[in-house]
Amino acid sequence: MTETKVESWLTPRPNEIRVLHVEDNEMDAELVAQALRKGGFSFTAVVVQTEAEFERELRLQNPDVVIADYNLPQWKGMDALDVLRREGLEIPLILVSGALGDVTAVECIKRGATDYVLKDGLARLPEAVRRALEGERLLRMRRQAEAELAGKVKELARSNAELEQFAYIASHDLQEPLRMVAAYTQLLGERYRGRLDEDADKFIGYACEGALRMQTLIQDLLAFSRAGRSDACVRVDCKTVMNEVLLSLGPAIKESGATVTFTELPEVWADRSQITQVLQNLIGNAIKFRGKEAPVISVQAEKEGEHWLFNVSDNGIGISPEHAENIFVVFQRLHTRTEYAGNGIGLAICKKIVEHCGGKIWVEAQPDHGSVFKFTLPCEHHGEKRVAAAGAGG
Repeated sequence: MTETKVESWLTPRPNEIRVLHVEDNEMDAELVAQALRKGGFSFTAVVVQTEAEFERELRLQNPDVVIADYNLPQWKGMDALDVLRREGLEIPLILVSGALGDVTAVECIKRGATDYVLKDGLARLPEAVRRALEGERLLRMRRQAEAELAGKVKELARSNAELEQFAYIASHDLQEPLRMVAAYTQLLGERYRGRLDEDADKFIGYACEGALRMQTLIQDLLAFSRAGRSDACVRVDCKTVMNEVLLSLGPAIKESGATVTFTELPEVWADRSQITQVLQNLIGNAIKFRGKEAPVISVQAEKEGEHWLFNVSDNGIGISPEHAENIFVVFQRLHTRTEYAGNGIGLAICKKIVEHCGGKIWVEAQPDHGSVFKFTLPCEHHGEKRVAAAGAGG
């Protein structure tokens, strides 16, 4: 059986589309071509009648759209869809039929046909082709965007891993020479204090203080590089964690006269040691940045959707709204070291840990009226959700 060509394959002109038409009736093929012309299309087309011819033309030319008669003597137009899938091609397919019931039409669309047009309504064909081509264009753009985004995410993850590794190695390698500098400066101060002039004692003091501060800074940098790296998430009882935090902060609570209360706290999915670090940092900060009155600190939690919302409130010196985001930046300080000790890394560690767990952290800031730090943690682990859903479905 010879194929009937409505138009020959030519080098396409600008804005010209390629049409592969599955049709055994030459007159019907011409009517389809006329409908496309009337619809304003510039196109080249080839008509095929058998599956073998269809497969050959797919390999020779990559059409923009396939138009297929639903019923043919040797095979059905929907069979062309199976060929497209077998070849790994995502070319839109529009069915043309003399009569196609609603049920059959819906079933064809479900199987993957882009659209269908009745032969007595070919005036609708150009619009169906336009929609199909536009849908294909948008699909290509979306997949390209997804591929680019996936590549950027992968590159960002690699870059972050390299930065964390660099921070760890650099900090670790700096520890030993700095330890030697600190030890010998302290020894120099102890041995020659009062034996040199007053300026010498002052300079040695500055060197000792600087070396010790640098040691603390490197240790903090190491802590920050390690924060959020653990994937050892388990079900953590936050009430037990709070009791441990209060025990650890016992001396600071006693010295400041602080009152720390907490309500019934939930179980969350997280790394136990890191959640302990989050609560300890937030409560420790509330004690450190206290006002004239003794610190009053409250820890509460309530369920919001798939997350637990934690509130750590205090009556301390508060934070100005313009600094509400800056305080979570590593090494960001709002006060001098003479006012409050530390390197400004505790809240950055909290942010890194909470976000690694799938939550977020922020502060409701009010100067001179205390602060309320809020953070969320997932109620369930993503693996636990899948297991629960499978059990419910069974």
